[in-house]
Amino acid sequence: MSPQNAHRTMTLKLIVWRQAGPDEPGRFETYLARDITEHHSFLEMLDVVNEDLIKEDREPIVFDHDCREGICGTCSQVINGVPHGGQERTTVCQLHMRKFSDGDTIYIEPWKAKAFPILKDVMVDRSALERIIEAGGYVSVRTGAAPDGNSILISKEDADYAMDAAECIGCGACAAACPNGAAMLFTGAKVAQLAALPQGKVEAKERINNMITAMEECGFGGCTNHYECQAACPKGIDVKFIARLNREYLKALFS
Repeated sequence: MSPQNAHRTMTLKLIVWRQAGPDEPGRFETYLARDITEHHSFLEMLDVVNEDLIKEDREPIVFDHDCREGICGTCSQVINGVPHGGQERTTVCQLHMRKFSDGDTIYIEPWKAKAFPILKDVMVDRSALERIIEAGGYVSVRTGAAPDGNSILISKEDADYAMDAAECIGCGACAAACPNGAAMLFTGAKVAQLAALPQGKVEAKERINNMITAMEECGFGGCTNHYECQAACPKGIDVKFIARLNREYLKALFS
């Protein structure tokens, strides 16, 4: 890249959802993001906008973030109608402004799901996912020294399957993308991760019943096979884990 191109900047039009609190009415507001380079991440671009707003004594845009490395999934935003912005296997913090062009208009909204109430602006309460985990997404074990690695033999096929499911970071993009606001992909991944391993089989029936109940109580919808969840997932979690969730539920019903 030539030195001339390296310093080229963009100006973008942002149409952002602003909402003062959970019980307050919301609205879209328009902002300009100036002096943005292709090397800015999406969150860094918002940082620049917020710095300008603060200088103007205006309320900065509230958004969630933590690791900024694609690990935690906290950076939950709907960008131009798609959770995490629509780039395959990419969280918002991994989305870079090189994917946009000077003069583009970008819509920024919070997760859209009944179970994720808005806290402020584009920050939502995703504790519903934690309540599903609390209901059964674990194994009950005594504390003590770690067992030998080969004390319970597990096939590589089962280990790989469990690791694929465990890759879910619990960001909630699956529910935000689903037209029904379903958390079936998230719950399916957490159930499948344990169902594939011997450590998870002891509590399998109790786990699936409790997690399904918690999912329904949190206000998540049901799956109708749109597959938007898999498309939006920044870790590429496969819908095969929803099928495993359904099989585990049927096994619990008739066992």
